[in-house]
Amino acid sequence: MRRVVVTGLGVIAPNGHGLEEFENALRKSVSGIRFIDKLAELKFGCQVGGIPESVENKLPNYFTEEELLAMNEGMIYTGIAGIDAWKDAGLNVPEKNGDVVNWDAGCAVGVGLGGMDTISEKLIPKIAAGKVRRMGSTMVEQCMTSAITAKLSGLLALGNQVTTNSSACNTGTEAIVDSYNRIKFGLADKMLAGGAEGSSPYTWGGFDGMKVLCSDFNDTPQEASRPMSESAGGFIPGSGCGILLLESLESAEKRGARIYAEIIGSSLNCGGHRMGGSMTAPNPTSVQNCIKNAMNEAGITGDQVDAINGHLTATMADPIEVDNWSKGLNRSADNFPYINSTKSLIGHCLGAAGSIESVASVLQLHKGFVHKSLNCEDLHEKIQPYAKSVVQETKDVDIKILAKASFGFGDVNGCIIYKKWD
Repeated sequence: MRRVVVTGLGVIAPNGHGLEEFENALRKSVSGIRFIDKLAELKFGCQVGGIPESVENKLPNYFTEEELLAMNEGMIYTGIAGIDAWKDAGLNVPEKNGDVVNWDAGCAVGVGLGGMDTISEKLIPKIAAGKVRRMGSTMVEQCMTSAITAKLSGLLALGNQVTTNSSACNTGTEAIVDSYNRIKFGLADKMLAGGAEGSSPYTWGGFDGMKVLCSDFNDTPQEASRPMSESAGGFIPGSGCGILLLESLESAEKRGARIYAEIIGSSLNCGGHRMGGSMTAPNPTSVQNCIKNAMNEAGITGDQVDAINGHLTATMADPIEVDNWSKGLNRSADNFPYINSTKSLIGHCLGAAGSIESVASVLQLHKGFVHKSLNCEDLHEKIQPYAKSVVQETKDVDIKILAKASFGFGDVNGCIIYKKWD
């Protein structure tokens, strides 16, 4: 069983692109939630969301004009974050027409609802108008869910496993766990791992129809994402991509790579839609088991966890989640670890949530801080006993072990234990 470390990070989020900008946004509580005219035009209840800014200006630094002709939003986000993580790890971007393949490197990048922009804006209108033969030859590669990793493999000449998973809000976390296991068992030396999500209204519309998005703060967008708050009215949709370059410790040390953190344990499970679990609600026992199993693999006890980066979506599930953390870690409110929600700054990025939040988690470990959770001054009454652990102001603190979890529609769960690299 090989040890697995994080040697590269890439992120394009609603509140920042690149590690310096993203870290600064975390430290200074910069929100990426803005009013979106298109959502108002389409009569959404929720008219705010998180979308990375100024992406068009960045494209020439990553892609040729020819490549962009066959790339949708999710592919673009994945390409940017993936190339950034690769370069951040000290690896060279291969020549586009070269014949060298990185056989020991692969990628697992998931998506919640992939290609919705291409499907809704190009595929369906042309078919409905009887213009099938005018769709062009790249329609399939833009619509297929695996397009994000297929394109990334070509950009970086990846020759190991290249795959795209989809497990609702747990997608990004699951991709990291799967990549961790692949390296741990000796099937790859390096894996780019994470999740991506576009910002198409056709991606977000179903959630608005379910009335699980917050519609109470359209006039004050930065106050709209309110995890752990008594006044939370639903989650705020977000988009972007986070990528971690995972690597075997042996490979990292051999090439003298800078190491951010080590993954020491993980777990994936499902609640089976029993004991309170359903397509849209978690089985509390399965959530607690997921946390316990990750700690067991890590060889730690709950009292060794210094901080939690929660799933915490600003729904009625937040107090249930905090209670599950308490039971899973066997920590009462009196000795509970720090807990924060990156979603308070960027919204819920769906398939990209767990990976963008993992980038935030690793940065906090590596740089020694825990970031503030916005808009939770009025803590939910069931979370108030944990008030001293909820990070209300960014703190410089030397945390050693951080637990990151995601809980998704379908009653699926994922938990990762990150350890600071000393």
